[in-house]
Amino acid sequence: MSSTQDQLIALAAVFQAAALVDKLARTGQASEADVGCLLGSLLVRDPKNTLDVYGGDDLNLREGYKALASALERNPASLQRDPLRYALALLGLERQLAKREDMLQVVGTRLDQIQLQVGHFGLTHDNVVAACGGLYQDTISTFRQRIQVQGDMRFLQQPAVAAKVRALLLTGIRSARLWRQLGGHRWQLVFSRGKLLKELYPLLRP
Repeated sequence: MSSTQDQLIALAAVFQAAALVDKLARTGQASEADVGCLLGSLLVRDPKNTLDVYGGDDLNLREGYKALASALERNPASLQRDPLRYALALLGLERQLAKREDMLQVVGTRLDQIQLQVGHFGLTHDNVVAACGGLYQDTISTFRQRIQVQGDMRFLQQPAVAAKVRALLLTGIRSARLWRQLGGHRWQLVFSRGKLLKELYPLLRP
């Protein structure tokens, strides 16, 4: 797998988080397997490769690949506007987090505690989702720039849905950080769209 494809896996996971947030906000539902794939990525500390962060299989990143492809193609008919907005905001928030060593320490300590909860309850248990959502609320949510999630208030006002939305946004930050570590840069989304799409299309296989 090329270094660009490694970057695309991490970037697709950012878009996957954004797409799942959008789906939750509009319908109150999201695939447990897709959510579990991203929650698991928070707890992988020493991966053998990029795909290892997402369970060793990119099957659960399909939605992210599709949302990323629609963003890079810029086709108004297929463009997923809200997921694109959330994904770009996550990339910006990750840059702010990277400058806050104190906050990174808090995130690391709290993820250690969440790892223990996962051992007790399981990855997608409500308690684990609530803990991840609470971590996002206590850290990233304190930045001046915030992500305004649009959707159906009947769902967004449900505590379990709100917690899941925040937990998924936290996973988006984690994947944005991985993307940067792999050499990803926002300018690529503007100036290297053709190259990215060429490497992305094989990953979109059915």
